[in-house]
Amino acid sequence: MKKRFLCIAIVIVAATVGAKAQSLGVKAGVNFSKINTDNVSESSVTGYQAGLFARFGTSLYLQPELYLGSSGGKFDFQNSNSTVTANGKVTFTTLNVPLLIGKGFGGDNLNFRIMAGPVYSYVLDKNQNFSDNVNGAFNDFGDYRKSTLGYQAGAGVDIGHITADLRYEGGLTKINESYGQRQNLWALTVGFKFF
Repeated sequence: MKKRFLCIAIVIVAATVGAKAQSLGVKAGVNFSKINTDNVSESSVTGYQAGLFARFGTSLYLQPELYLGSSGGKFDFQNSNSTVTANGKVTFTTLNVPLLIGKGFGGDNLNFRIMAGPVYSYVLDKNQNFSDNVNGAFNDFGDYRKSTLGYQAGAGVDIGHITADLRYEGGLTKINESYGQRQNLWALTVGFKFF
């Protein structure tokens, strides 16, 4: 029931936002995410992003977005001799809602932009695979929160109706308190503005 209510609310907000925006478009791209963890070696995984954005204003603008994304991380658990004793991987499917403030430099056909702002993420699905010996020694390692707050900062360019962004996203909320886990990622997206 909560998911159905959330989906209906998102559709209503997106329709309202789209009716009043100076620009409305779709975007998709790739991201490289990692979950920083205390006392565990981590590496990044490749994910995706796809969704909608609206832009209010031209030179100084507000850009709310709504997109589906995939992110996560890989882990190597080591003993005191730096020998890997176990490993694991987790991937999340998330609904992400950034609210960015940006500044544009240029005109209608060529515009360079910088932007930053908060992002709310809600985990729709989680897939984790840990070695058997992880579950014994780190029994709550995969106990992740469903919703988190973070921030995004980056730069972009608009060429006519085509738009491209490169952003960094950092976690403000720990996704697992027990191990100090925070997710961060780099994302490269390309989009099309309908108007």
